[in-house]
This record gives sequence, structure tokens and C-alpha cells, in this order.
Amino acid sequence: MDLEHLRELGQQLRVDAVRAADAAGSGHPTSSMSAADLMAVLLARHLRYDFGDPAHPGNDHLIFSKGHASPLLYALFKAAGAVGDDELLTFRQQGSRLEGHPTPRLPWVDVATGSLGQGLPVGAGLALAGKRLDRLPYRTWVLCGDSELAEGSMWEAFEYAGHEGLDQLTAIVDVNRLGQRGPTRHEWDLDAYAARIRAFGWHTVEVDGHDPAAVDAAYTEARETTGRPTAVIARTVKGQGVSAVRDREGAHGKPLPDAAEAVAELGGRRDLLVDVQPPPEVRAPEHPRADLALPVYEPGDEVATRDAYGQALAALGTARGDVVALDGEVSDSTRAKFFAEEHPERFIECYIAEQQLVATATGVQARGWTPYVSTFGAFLTRAHDFLRMAAVSGAKLAVAGSHAGVAIGEDGPSQMGLEDLAMFRSVHESTVLHPCDANQTARLVSAVCDRPGISYLRTSRDAFPVLYGPDEPFAVGGSRVLRSSGEDRVTLAGAGVTVHEALIAADRLAEEGIAARVIDCYSVKPVDADTLHRAAEDTGRIVTVEDHRPEGGLGDAVLEAFADGRPVPRVVRLAVRTMPDSATAAQQLAAAGIDAEAIVAAARRLVSATG
Repeated sequence: MDLEHLRELGQQLRVDAVRAADAAGSGHPTSSMSAADLMAVLLARHLRYDFGDPAHPGNDHLIFSKGHASPLLYALFKAAGAVGDDELLTFRQQGSRLEGHPTPRLPWVDVATGSLGQGLPVGAGLALAGKRLDRLPYRTWVLCGDSELAEGSMWEAFEYAGHEGLDQLTAIVDVNRLGQRGPTRHEWDLDAYAARIRAFGWHTVEVDGHDPAAVDAAYTEARETTGRPTAVIARTVKGQGVSAVRDREGAHGKPLPDAAEAVAELGGRRDLLVDVQPPPEVRAPEHPRADLALPVYEPGDEVATRDAYGQALAALGTARGDVVALDGEVSDSTRAKFFAEEHPERFIECYIAEQQLVATATGVQARGWTPYVSTFGAFLTRAHDFLRMAAVSGAKLAVAGSHAGVAIGEDGPSQMGLEDLAMFRSVHESTVLHPCDANQTARLVSAVCDRPGISYLRTSRDAFPVLYGPDEPFAVGGSRVLRSSGEDRVTLAGAGVTVHEALIAADRLAEEGIAARVIDCYSVKPVDADTLHRAAEDTGRIVTVEDHRPEGGLGDAVLEAFADGRPVPRVVRLAVRTMPDSATAAQQLAAAGIDAEAIVAAARRLVSATG
């Protein structure tokens, strides 16, 4: 396509963005109009993609980090012949694939975007997969907005990609000067952006984003640059082409005031179709499989569940060539180091950048790999928005949070994950598991490997007695009844460390003549409602005990099992309601009121109060 047709294609993309937003009565046409020329040149000259085969292993990847510019993306798909004009005008309507911000409901969209600051981090993950895992020549192109460069996650991505030398990655920064409510921090100071990005090891090219020849040359330079990623920093104008909104404040996120007049000013409708260059004929890597030999632990031995996680993950990596482990520079503590030692080619170090850690895993899984992500449970809270968006993307991630709860002891509250169960339970269609022993942990590491959605496995720092044999199965959604009799008067429900405290409490209660049932609720979401219902019918009383804040954790999960209208048992919830300080693990459990003594006291009061 020659330069004149490139200009016409840019105008067509603007027109279609205006029309789509006008049909919807909402959207972001002005943000789309600024980047139209950038995307016209990319589609016609540089993108290599088979729209008839979105799973082609040689396809480039295009991510709109500025996901609010979705009208431009959909106009691009129309120009490629993938979307018809009738569908374009269903933008933002119920049931349409063309949502307000892109999601993988469209087969050409790898991941959902729209929460700013996420597209480039995920793009770095895709580029890393191409360079280190797939070892294929596809490129990853990410359209970024200048406003989102205020997000710290963008700079995690810039540093990570620069450190990894991801020369298959190109960030296209649409510097249109205006954010949502007014000017951006650096407005049109391209040198300010370039200096910052170069500091992270990137090659940069500054261009007029409305000059197709200059943009074409910049993309060519990006493709020819080796050893480091490239940022094309483009000066553009928001609302370009329509005088009523061009470089005007107050036009963000709104349809144009007169769409018909705007279309006329842009030269009217066009129906150019782009013959997008095909990807190279390459083969996706094969992932060998072998029989899984999980580690075996003897009942009575004391083993930390984090040790079992690392050893089981290493074994899973031996059995499955698609398994990848990622860690946030704490692999010696999370025990992901065992995987790194046995499978260094599939271990990805993300350093202490938890947003980039989750984003990298999201990008890697989009290429068909199976990532396991690990760091301290407390630090995962920083990545909550990335986990939330991974769920919107339909991503499959296994996440392990170690060193959770007051049981970590002397490190104190800054290191104690006390909100992690609530955070992960709130994620759409997530799985939340909290094992109490090594064999259980190993089985659950394997169980989440092929489970869809976001799975969370909470592990502990200290060693605890092994309760279960190595051949005992553990299903997601299950539980284990560890003490039970026909005389049970109260049920003690715990998970992780509190299972061991509940067993001690049950023995002490038995000495007082109070029979207590003990349930290991290792599956917090989905919780084993049937077992809880039977316990409620048999005992009428439940004490939940968790090394977690009372909001959103095991206690809430147990109560939700009775939210279907059936009679609710008498429930006492023990949880961490204090602000911990530094102390031993035993002292922490006692101070928080979740140790065996506290459980005995709660059960005793509950039984006495109800007869």
C-alpha cells in the first residue's frame, strides 16, 4: 500500500471509530483518532497475521494497552476483513463481541485490556515467551497511551523488557498530550519520554505520528534493531481530523457532537481492505509428557508445605514440558528454586515486581504454556488488579503465596499475608486452596495444573506434621474429616496451620467429655458444602478458625455454604483481629486467638451456651 493509500486508510479508521462510537452513544473516538495513522501503517506494512487462523504459531501479537481506543481496534479488524460493517455498528451493545474495552471474546485479542498500565507488561510476557520458550520470530506490538505512562507498572515493564533484551517487542507510544481531564504530565515533550525509556535499555525513535512515511521508517527500524526492545514515541493530536474536537479538552470518552459532519470532514466513508502479510510458516514447540511422580512424605514427618510445593512443582515440570515457573526473587523462600534447579530453561525470574510477575505469566499462558507463579502471599496484593484482569482475559494461572498468616512469626505484620484468601476468593471463578500437610500440597499442585481460571495455593513457612498418606487423593472442592463420632457436639473447621491446632483442641475437649468433629477445609473456594451441611446437622455448632483476617476468608466461605435458606448452625469465627507484632509462631497464634487453647475455649463456650 503506497503512502497515499496509507493516509486514506488512516482516515477510514477514524471514520469507522467515529461511526462505531456514534452508534453506541458512548466510547472513546478521539483517543482512537490520534493513533489511526500509527495503526494504518502497522496493519498495511508490518503486521504479520493470519486472521483466518488466530492460533497460527507465527502470528504477530497486537495489544491495545490503551484499551479505551477499542473503536480503532475494531475498525482495524474491519479493514483486515475480519469484522463486517454491520458488526462494527454493534459496538458496546449487549451480546456484541465488540465490547467497550477489548476482551478475548474476539479471537484476535490475546488478553483483556482497559485497566491502564497492563498491556505493555503483558506484552513483555508474550515477547519473552517468543524469545525464550517458543523460540519463534513473531513480534509483539503494543499500542500505549501517554497517560498510562504515569502507572508504575509501565516502568516495571520497561525495565523488565530492557533487562531481558526483548528485541521482538515494540511499544508504540501515542503521545496525544491530553488525558481524561486535561493535559498529561509531559504533554508533547517526546524527549522526556525517550530519555526515561532509554534509561531502561530500550532503543527509541521519535516521530510525527501523522506522517505515514516517518511511522513506516520507525517500524522498520524497530524490526531491524537487535538486542533490545524499541519504543516508537509518536507525537499525535487527539481528535485528529475533526476541528470540533481536535486537541480539545472535554472531548474524552464521548461520541463526537455531530458524527455526520465529522465523517464528512474526514472525507466520507471508505471501504479499503488490507491484504495483511501472512506469518512465516513455523511450528509451535511440542510439549513432551511423562508419568508424574510426585514426592512422597511419610506420616508423622514434619515438612513445610512450601517445601512440598517446590518439590511437587519440579516433579510436575519433569512430567509436563508445558509447565513454566515464575517467581518474584524469593524462589529460595517459596521453594520455586527446586524447579529452577531442574528446569532452568523454563524458569522465569521476574524480580521484586509483582505486577510484572503476574503480567508475564498472563502473557506466557496466552501462548499455551502453563505458568505457576510464586511469591509471598502478602506481596500478591500489589498485583490484585492484574489478577482481576487476568480473569477477564480468561487466563489460566496457578499462583502460590507462601509465608502467609501470623504463623510466620518474628518477621511481623508487613510480611504476613492476612488478606490473600479474601483477595483471591473475590476473583471471578477462582479456586482457593489452603493445604495443611505436604502430601496434600503435592496433590493439589498437580490438581490445579489443568484447572481453568485463577487458582491460588497458600503455603506455610514452618514445618508441620504430615497427616495424610502419599496415595490419598485430594480433589478441588473437597475436605477431610479428621475426627468424627456419633457423639460429636461441635465441629472445628480449619485450614492450613489451624487444622493442626484444631486437632490438639479436639483431643483436649475429649478430655473434658466434649466430642468434637474436625474438618480440614483445604478447599476454601469452592468449599465442601455437603460435608459442612452434614456436620451442622450432626453437631449444630461450628467453630471456624483461620490464620487470616475475618473478612473474606474461611469463616465467610463456611457461612456462605448455609446461604441457601437452610437452617444455619450456631457459628463462632476465630480469625486474626489484632495487629500482630514480632513474636514466635506459637506466640503469634496465641495472641491472635487462633491457637488450640483459644479453640477449646470457643468450643466450650458454644456448647455451654446452647446446652
